[in-house]
Amino acid sequence: MKIAFYGQTINPDFIEELLQLFNRLKEKQVECFVYRPFLEYMQHDCGISPVITGLFDNSSDLPEDVSYMFSLGGDGTFLKSFLMAKNGSIPLVGINTGRLGFLSDISREEIESAIDDIIEGNILIDERTALELEIVSEKQTELQYALNEIAVTKLDSSSMINIHTYINDEFLNTYWADGLIVATPTGSTAYTLSVGGPILTPDSENIVISPIAPHNLTVRPVVVPDHHSITLHVEGRGLHYLASIDSKSEPIYFTEYLKIRKAPFKVKTIRLKGHSFFSTLRNKLMWGADKRN
Repeated sequence: MKIAFYGQTINPDFIEELLQLFNRLKEKQVECFVYRPFLEYMQHDCGISPVITGLFDNSSDLPEDVSYMFSLGGDGTFLKSFLMAKNGSIPLVGINTGRLGFLSDISREEIESAIDDIIEGNILIDERTALELEIVSEKQTELQYALNEIAVTKLDSSSMINIHTYINDEFLNTYWADGLIVATPTGSTAYTLSVGGPILTPDSENIVISPIAPHNLTVRPVVVPDHHSITLHVEGRGLHYLASIDSKSEPIYFTEYLKIRKAPFKVKTIRLKGHSFFSTLRNKLMWGADKRN
């Protein structure tokens, strides 16, 4: 079996578990391929040099028969790893070395048993919808992908922006707000949750459109089927607004517009048996903290 490892940094108190993880895979005769910057980080900052088979800098460097990609970190690391995993065609295993961890939900206490289950195939594979973003300008178009959400926000600290929104080229609304979030079911527990959006189960075939601090208080999140396309034309002061695609952001000229649709692929994620979306909600959102529940 071949496994790829993607990471950026880890908490210092996770170094021992990380070394045990690599040693466990070595015992199981698993071939390990590590993201080059992460290996350099482990060597220089963590003082460990695990036995590995090879390195990769991007998805094209990986062998075709890699079985899984382990994402070591929090949800931010996980969101970057799916692009490295050939746009999610390699199933992703999220090991949580961070804090909340909706996507990276395998805890340090579960690592040893999780390795055994993964090698034995005693796992479940969920397929998650991703979004395709087309940035359209007069000269060219550019495609990018998001697993959680695509958001547009103002760059100016005071003035709102106008976001003219179309569903399948039919006008929906002009949002006068600080911004707008277009989220997948996976992203429904992320940014859009903080602005009052609904929680969707990962297998929901829907997209959530949620305004950020709208001027009109009657404006509320809208859920549409994921086979619909969404077009955003943004107006405001200055030259740019900000487009955030999961964990990265870039300024976009007001003369450019965005077309958002369901990506032509699904992202595969590993779930341990005994884990469920609803138990994760109760755990991560501390729904049982109130003893009356």
